[in-house]
Order: sequence, then C-alpha cells, then structure tokens
Amino acid sequence: MGEHKTTTTPTQKKIIDAMDKVSEKLIEFKKKNNSDIVVMQDGKIVRIKASSL
Repeated sequence: MGEHKTTTTPTQKKIIDAMDKVSEKLIEFKKKNNSDIVVMQDGKIVRIKASSL
C-alpha cells in the first residue's frame, strides 16, 4: 500500500495558526471572567472550569 503524504498549503497554515491563537485568547478570556469552557468529550457536552486549565 502506498503512503499518503499530507501537505499543508501556506493558506491552510495561516488558518491553523489563527485558530490556535483564538483558542489561546478564548481560554485567557474565560479565566479572566471566571467562566466555564464548554467542550464535547465522548459525545457529551461538558463544562470545564477555565481556572483548571
């Protein structure tokens, strides 16, 4: 079987970097406002205290 190589275009890299930055800023914001972060784990919606991150 042949190997599949995945290449990331410069535009895709910019999008991924921007999404990482947004995630970091969201966590900072949630910590500052003592809010929960809502995520999905194992198909269930879960609230996580930002202070625990």
